[in-house]
Amino acid sequence: MSSSSSSGQNGLSYADAGVDIDAGNALVDAIKPAVKSTSRPGSDTQIGGFGGLFDLAATGFKDPVLVAANDGVGTKLKIAIETGIHDTVGIDLVAMCVNDLVVQGAEPLFFLDYLATGKLDIEDATKIINGIADGCRQAGAALIGGETAEMPGMYASGDYDLAGFAVGAVERDGILPSKNLEEGDIVLGLASSGVHSNGFSLVRKILERASLTWSDAAPFENDKTLGEALIEPTRIYVKPLLAAIRETGAVKAMAHITGGGFTENIPRILPSELGVEINLDAVSPLPVFGWLSKTGGVETSEMLRTFNCGIGMVVIVDKTQAANVTKVLTENGETVTQLGALTKSNPGEVSYSGALKWM
Repeated sequence: MSSSSSSGQNGLSYADAGVDIDAGNALVDAIKPAVKSTSRPGSDTQIGGFGGLFDLAATGFKDPVLVAANDGVGTKLKIAIETGIHDTVGIDLVAMCVNDLVVQGAEPLFFLDYLATGKLDIEDATKIINGIADGCRQAGAALIGGETAEMPGMYASGDYDLAGFAVGAVERDGILPSKNLEEGDIVLGLASSGVHSNGFSLVRKILERASLTWSDAAPFENDKTLGEALIEPTRIYVKPLLAAIRETGAVKAMAHITGGGFTENIPRILPSELGVEINLDAVSPLPVFGWLSKTGGVETSEMLRTFNCGIGMVVIVDKTQAANVTKVLTENGETVTQLGALTKSNPGEVSYSGALKWM
């Protein structure tokens, strides 16, 4: 006789502990069409195995170097959780990884996701992963696998976290930044779609001090609530940038403007003897940034090292090729601004002239 029978108690199951295996299986079935939609040469996008398979030989690279990146969405997830808008944070997750790949000249090949929650909600999780698939399609990457972890006791009811892992490839002689950066090279900026996925702890603090909620009307965008406006997904720059690299051969370096803004991110790609001068008069900040600065009393210097302020990607090109690169990027849907140039003054730093004109 078992101990449970002798004590009059029923045996426990995993579901009794808060983990629903059947829900996990149902989610896999629900997301199969979205995963299949991300198929590309080298992938079969079949999920459910112990690992995702990718055939590098099928991609056509001759002497490839693999590039890997991982990231999350940060506290922007609080907007999704508190508003119930789960459709787009998956795009953010992909964007934060693949934008980091392309700045090294790499073409994203495949993506893996990790979703952790206290209790799996199949409907919400399907929306999240559909968003991830959308991001993968925008980036040309295959979603070849992932993990959904149901962890009762680790997360409060309704809470979840996301992590993403992307792998790309670049020909060995095409790795960026190149070694021929020089004084006078032109700095181009590509417009952002909004706050992207950095600085949301400060955004939430500003809303708290202003006694605002996600459901209040957005003062900087018509017919949207603050939650709807601020959850606008991160722009994915992969395909336009790869087009510029391949069609012009003139892109020398790129910087993804994430947390740290211009001030911290651009120096990461500079040789020790060069700095960069940025003309802030050339930047057209989106209205959200002016509102954040004014409402939170955030100084311009702090805005520039926290937010993208309207420029989500920086591209450095030879001054004789700036017009050509701008043309290709514009034809591929980007809004391009000439921001400044590389200089021997203040090596390793970003120097500013002019002023941001908050809208």
